[in-house]
Amino acid sequence: MLRKLIIQNYAIINEINIHFSEKLNIITGETGAGKSILMGALSLILGERADSTVLVNNQQKCFIEGYFSNDNKAAVLDFLKEHDIDIEEELILRREIGVNGKSRAFINDSPASLIQLKQLAGMLVDLHQQFDTLELGDSDFQRQVIDALAGNVESVQSFRILYLKWQAINKELTNLKSQKADFIKEADYHQFLFGEIDDLNLSENELEVLEEELKMLNNAENIKNGLEKINAALNNADQPIVGQLKQLLQQLTPFQEFHQSIPELCSRLKAAHVELHDIADELEHINGNIHFDEKRIEWINQRLNDGFKLLKKHSVKTTTALIAVKNELAIKLEKVLHLDDLIISLEKEANEILLIAETEAKKISTARAKTIPDFEKKVNGLLKQVGMPNAKIQVKLVSTHLHEFGLETIELLFDANNTNKFESIKKVASGGELSRLMLCIKSLVAEYINLPTLIFDEIDTGISGEAAKQVGQIMQKMTNNRQIICITHQPQIAGKADAHFYVYKEFKNEQMQTTIRLLQEDERIDAIAKMLSGEKPTAAAIENAREMIR
Repeated sequence: MLRKLIIQNYAIINEINIHFSEKLNIITGETGAGKSILMGALSLILGERADSTVLVNNQQKCFIEGYFSNDNKAAVLDFLKEHDIDIEEELILRREIGVNGKSRAFINDSPASLIQLKQLAGMLVDLHQQFDTLELGDSDFQRQVIDALAGNVESVQSFRILYLKWQAINKELTNLKSQKADFIKEADYHQFLFGEIDDLNLSENELEVLEEELKMLNNAENIKNGLEKINAALNNADQPIVGQLKQLLQQLTPFQEFHQSIPELCSRLKAAHVELHDIADELEHINGNIHFDEKRIEWINQRLNDGFKLLKKHSVKTTTALIAVKNELAIKLEKVLHLDDLIISLEKEANEILLIAETEAKKISTARAKTIPDFEKKVNGLLKQVGMPNAKIQVKLVSTHLHEFGLETIELLFDANNTNKFESIKKVASGGELSRLMLCIKSLVAEYINLPTLIFDEIDTGISGEAAKQVGQIMQKMTNNRQIICITHQPQIAGKADAHFYVYKEFKNEQMQTTIRLLQEDERIDAIAKMLSGEKPTAAAIENAREMIR
């Protein structure tokens, strides 16, 4: 529950500090005093987006901080552990809006995103504002109400996981079947392309190697002539270079001991002699293996011609790239062979999941159907209590194909005048009727959900007198298990407060400011009397106010 709220530099609020009761907290004040501003500030720590225009003083940041007791609620503790946030006895949610308009959020002094703040706040507080009655016409909200009362919340979540998985598999099946149809259309062509490359049976880098060989064969005679001349100069001339080096080495060797540099020169001459001798042998070997081969040239030309045609056809430049094309075609052909097996496997999985999902959906439907009569009875009883004796609701279940939330749609129908002509709520209910109906529904749902704090912002629109008194009694009853914070203009509701706060404006420090204070008993009597009869309450109004409080 919300124990304390601190607001600084927000709209026309300079600074306020509110300590809330654990039960029914009522907030009253003149129209325009700033009650909605208070709710706007509170909504910031509940994860709503901020606006830098709310800053009173452009030189100071805006600061809103809420202190909650976490009551060791499992979902809250799991959230804090999941996001590595310190677990304290008190849970502090804070928003800051800097003078540059940038907003920051904190949970127990740990920086948090707005999504995290909103997610955590959703476990602590339900904020119902005047326009939220529009939710009553929303089919998803209506379904959530019935499922909450039927104890279906976890079952629906589990079912949705199954349904979405089934839906994802069906989507994959559709894609696979489409792929299969495309593959079948292209299979013959892919097989032809694959066969062309496969028949050529190219080895890695073969075309590049053959090109080099062709150049050599086309120049075989010139190469042989050149090699022979070089070899002759080295080994077979009248004065071969290799022989001359050997002679020079023999002439220099005797002088090694007479000069320190000569041994090194001898070594270098010896190395040169060995190297040139090896070169001469290698040249002779190469020369012996070069032969002009017309048939080989013809064969290479044909193979290169075949290979280059395929390179051009597939827009690639190397043998490696062409082999990669062949491998890709092989994979496509392989996919055609395996697609049927994959489709059969996925269809089997989809059918198994569908069977389980349909079973779960039927259980959810049974729980809904079982809950509806009691829900209708209780809501219709509460409607009489809040001054709508002729009004009734009816829950309509319409069977549909399997969808994300089960096997039916849920619609709340409304009859305001006991005509037995039930129509959609959003078509026939007035604003005041919607407000009271929403309160009746939330008072029932509150028994089934573990929300420690409910906040009602002017839910009493369009009611007065005995109906307002009954609304106050419903709220008072709801405080048996939770905290209620309610902004109201109705004295009958204000009289039920465990803590009555009064919002007002005052001129302070040369500016108009909104502030709030907790009323003592005499002040409460005076405030409620003014709500009953105006700025100067009569003795009867004062007595009536005193009676309301009692």
